[in-house]
Amino acid sequence: MSSKTIKTNAMRILDRLKIKYETMTYTVDESDLSGEHAAALLGINPDNMFKTLLLKGDKTGYIVACIPVMKNLDLKALSKTSGNKSTQMVHVKELFGITGYVRGGCSPIGMKKLFPTYIDESAFLFDKIIFSAGQRGVQIIAEPSCLVTAVKAVPCKITSEN
Repeated sequence: MSSKTIKTNAMRILDRLKIKYETMTYTVDESDLSGEHAAALLGINPDNMFKTLLLKGDKTGYIVACIPVMKNLDLKALSKTSGNKSTQMVHVKELFGITGYVRGGCSPIGMKKLFPTYIDESAFLFDKIIFSAGQRGVQIIAEPSCLVTAVKAVPCKITSEN
């Protein structure tokens, strides 16, 4: 961890749960906050780098999806898995007020509230996955099961091919 990096809520929660993790940092490019770009900057395989998406279900309210940065979310699959008839992405302007995180720095761990969380089953093909630490430019590297433990994430197939 670089000297500029502060402990984020996500890191404090993992510490409290005694879950082992590492961090990686990169210089943020405000013109491209995509996970694909972050993976390129870090020189890592984008297949095991996950993005955090906030959605709203018509029956359950807010839900979180964690999917590989190079894949698309399958809204029908997520709706069915989460007990909704439909789900829609929450507008980026609403993200901070709901989660406490900004676009490009949204972690599935440490949101203002614990929302139902779904992680694409492909995460379990890897020993470790990479996801936002809750601050732009800071990533957590941990076993995929850490999300199951930390936020009660449900593994399921919620992606479609690009």
